[in-house]
Amino acid sequence: MTGLTRRNVMIGGAALPGALVVGRPAFADSHQTGLSGPRARGFRLGDMAVTTLLSGTAPNDDPQAIFGGDVSAEDFAAVSAENFLTTDTMQFYYTPTLVQTGEATILFDTGLSRESLEGPLREAGVGAEDITHVIITHMHPDHIGGMTRADGTLTYPGATYLTGAVEFDSSAGRENQNFDAKVRPFAERFGFLNDGDAVAPGVTAMAAFGHTPGHMIYRIESGAQQLLLVADLVGHYVWSFANPDWTMLYDADKAQANASRRRVLDMLSADRIPMIGYHMPFPAVGFVETRDSGFRFVPVSYQLMG
Repeated sequence: MTGLTRRNVMIGGAALPGALVVGRPAFADSHQTGLSGPRARGFRLGDMAVTTLLSGTAPNDDPQAIFGGDVSAEDFAAVSAENFLTTDTMQFYYTPTLVQTGEATILFDTGLSRESLEGPLREAGVGAEDITHVIITHMHPDHIGGMTRADGTLTYPGATYLTGAVEFDSSAGRENQNFDAKVRPFAERFGFLNDGDAVAPGVTAMAAFGHTPGHMIYRIESGAQQLLLVADLVGHYVWSFANPDWTMLYDADKAQANASRRRVLDMLSADRIPMIGYHMPFPAVGFVETRDSGFRFVPVSYQLMG
């Protein structure tokens, strides 16, 4: 434990800074990510506005080392070929999510850097000063990279900061260069969440431990609609779904991560509700269906329009 006081985590009544503009075209600043095209995709969820924000994307030339290190090259190649994938390259995506509830503007994770989210937030019609709450799902560098500016000050100085109690304590208890630079100096700014905590009306924290010791996901509900922000529960839209028990390199407790992954994917498939995955191909929104002994990710098309 850190010894820090656990603060009340319920979000108060901050005003919504403005209506979300859905689907407005814009182009990335090439010096930030090398990307062109829209980097903010929004939709309505009941009375809420939800926007996924593309912080960046990057290739990797050894996908099996990350998503199938415990299976044979033949098995990995077979699953890949069935899904029109090669085994010598893959593309990572990094996608924070913005939720505007009518009372608060909540940013889930801060992306690779402050600069990487400036363009996407601008597309969504939101400035850094409009963010009322920042929720960190877990403390990996690609989720806390945008916490601070180059001078070490907070990117979102007016925000309330929230994260999982277990996640914070496990990170604070060991040496971690990124945590030490981006989070530890602002420890007293954080409120702490446990499984089942309501952090705003319609926003509920859920434990999905394993990827990190305190990895958290979030249920978003408004009216009769709901979705799940699953963070890094799944890392790839094929390999993590088709074979959820395959080892993922970056999972801290692989057995626990596999159990969390299967449990949540089972729930998503049964309930037929959409999910947002931090590393899914942008816009990172889709559904889950059961397939054989695993699952399949079904990207949204027009289901969430209107």
